[in-house]
Amino acid sequence: MNGLMKFLVAPLFMACIMMPSAAYSQQTYTLQQCRDKALEDNLSLKKAQQRMDETEYLKKAAFWQMMPRITANGGYLWTQKTISLLSDEQQSRINNMGNTVQNGLNEALRENLSNLPVGGEIIAAQLANIVNSSSLSSSLNAVGQDITNGFETDTRNTTFAVATVNYPVFTGGKLYSLYRSAALINSLAGIECQKQRDETIIAVDNAFWQVVSLKLKKELAEKYDSLLTRMLSDAEAMRAAGLATNADITSIQVKLNEARLNLTKASGGLELAKMYLAQLCSIDPDSLMDVEEPVTTLQSTCTPDTIDMADATARRYEMRMLRVSDSIAGEGVRMARATLMPNVLLSGGYLVSNPNLFNGFKNEFGGTALAAVTVNIPIVHPSAYYSLKAAKARKRQVASQIEEAEQLIHLQINKVNNELALSEKKLAQALSNLELANQNLKLASESYAEGLASTSTLLAAQTAWLSARSEVLDARIELSMAKLYLQQAIGK
Repeated sequence: MNGLMKFLVAPLFMACIMMPSAAYSQQTYTLQQCRDKALEDNLSLKKAQQRMDETEYLKKAAFWQMMPRITANGGYLWTQKTISLLSDEQQSRINNMGNTVQNGLNEALRENLSNLPVGGEIIAAQLANIVNSSSLSSSLNAVGQDITNGFETDTRNTTFAVATVNYPVFTGGKLYSLYRSAALINSLAGIECQKQRDETIIAVDNAFWQVVSLKLKKELAEKYDSLLTRMLSDAEAMRAAGLATNADITSIQVKLNEARLNLTKASGGLELAKMYLAQLCSIDPDSLMDVEEPVTTLQSTCTPDTIDMADATARRYEMRMLRVSDSIAGEGVRMARATLMPNVLLSGGYLVSNPNLFNGFKNEFGGTALAAVTVNIPIVHPSAYYSLKAAKARKRQVASQIEEAEQLIHLQINKVNNELALSEKKLAQALSNLELANQNLKLASESYAEGLASTSTLLAAQTAWLSARSEVLDARIELSMAKLYLQQAIGK
């Protein structure tokens, strides 16, 4: 090959390295913008927040269970018959007590005066006439009628109202444990909400970096396609000048076809990745969007020696949720124990009724204050005893889960940290390979220009460079995600 060949090939290598990417007209989103939009419109996160609101209200409801409760009740009652305090026989005897007294008096006069030696029967008859002619019978009958009328309740139409205040003086700690459990459940819902938030960020970051990876690979494929297209054009010109063979043209065309196939795959994958990212961020999938690659550092700030396992374990959502679950189980034990303890309830109120129960059942409103102390002492309660046993078993079960989770978290942290160290080594090796591939491509291009290397040698060098460049992109993305996974593993 002559100097013309060198003039045509050398710029191809420089174009491969320096060619700028195509400009996009889409709206560009940064990683933080994608996170913010996903957190703003994520349905799962909204449900977690609604669950937290629900448990907050339940906590307030449990708090007011410990406070005095004021109630008011009222009603109206109609009955066909009135309530009678006296039987029909008793009413008849009281209504006729004048006749009864008069008859008894006459009988007593006859029995007592008839025994007199002289004129007893005559005296008895005269006294009986005097008694019968008097108003004793009618007067006493009237008194009896007043008495029976006084016992008439007339409760066919009854109206009543009562206002009461109930205060649980002592319930064995059950109500306070109920409040504590509600507060812990609210705390658990808050942790779940934070966990859902971080999981959303992880999902967005994964999708974002996938788009970045495919975008860079597409740009790389476009550069390689452009390089091979120019190389094919130059080779055809050299074949016309007798400086290249048909085999050279065929080799370049095969590589060009492979490059265009890879470009098609990268373009399709990029569009699908953008659609998935748009779905996570609640962006219209049909809208034009692009992402801005963030600046990343190549070295990690965490090493096995700098990680405090105890602190990292305590920060993990799983451990925090298990700790809260353990506290809830403890409150369950206290509530089960409270069912075996006495309960004291203090009550007070005011009762109003018509008829007036406190003034002879008159048809008027009357009322009275009420006060009561109720003590309930469970004596035999096997169900509560076994409920207490079950609650204690539940607490032991949660304690075992905490111990197991601690071991698994330690293993996961070590695993993720090792993966991060491996990712850093892979990136360093990929960068070293890329540097060697650059040198190899430069030498192959110069040798090809000087006629010292075949077309297949140059194409092999270009393929090796493309592979090395792709490995660098994959290693960078892998390192970025490894850092994110480590932060998640240590609860940050």
